Amino acid sequence: MKKILISFTIMISTLLSLGAIAKAPVFDIKNDLLLLNFDLKTDVDDVHTIAALDLILRSPTYKELNYFAVAGTYGVQAGLYVPANNLFNMVFSEHWTDAHQSRKKSITQTTDKIKATLTMGGNIWIAEAGQSDYTQTLLETLKSENITVPTNNIIVVQHSEWNEKETSHDALLYVKENTTYIKIADGNKAGNGSSGFNEEKFSTTPLENKKLLSSDTWIEANKVSAQYNGINGRYHNKAISNGGVDFSDLSEVTWILGIKNTPDVASFFNQFNKEK
Repeated sequence: MKKILISFTIMISTLLSLGAIAKAPVFDIKNDLLLLNFDLKTDVDDVHTIAALDLILRSPTYKELNYFAVAGTYGVQAGLYVPANNLFNMVFSEHWTDAHQSRKKSITQTTDKIKATLTMGGNIWIAEAGQSDYTQTLLETLKSENITVPTNNIIVVQHSEWNEKETSHDALLYVKENTTYIKIADGNKAGNGSSGFNEEKFSTTPLENKKLLSSDTWIEANKVSAQYNGINGRYHNKAISNGGVDFSDLSEVTWILGIKNTPDVASFFNQFNKEK
């Protein structure tokens, strides 16, 4: 009887999971916008995330990807910012905005991108590599312009409980109520359903090999990380300081884009890190 009950419980759990997956929205590369929000405060993991993301953006599969990145989307956490403007220019060119230096201008630029996508019938997908305070401001700005956006047209993906805790309470509640808010498993750990992109033993040095696509990007990322990791009270990322990688926020992007077969760091680079 006990075995029957266990089997029945497993079956019900499986059906519920399949149902949730079936209802999950799917990214449309022809119409949708991928919004990449980076807090850069105070952990340098965003720096590694951007360098790893560069490989996806260089992939022929995603050459038509409509994306826009934002630097400085931090919430209420204390600590110093990690400036990485040169890296943003290298990876995103004109497809990014600086909310740290000019939040008002950044909000205008980002909402313009959102409105253009919505007008063409696309959805907005937000990879929340940080807190949701900036996203709240985006939503409130749209509302102030009398733009009504159904919750299923803006999908927010968050992997980190810490990011949620460092979002102001009102902002997190507002975003959850006014978007399709999806919490995935922590991207710092492998084997939990999300891509696990934090590995102290995976050396970044070979990533600087000039034969590889993103060698210059990784040289810059490693330079910025060494300059700011744990400095002046910033968070000390041990995986990175010991020569490893931490691009855990990229788990949100692989989830959004439906990228398969990247359960860990090695598999990600095997799939995307090609020679020039």
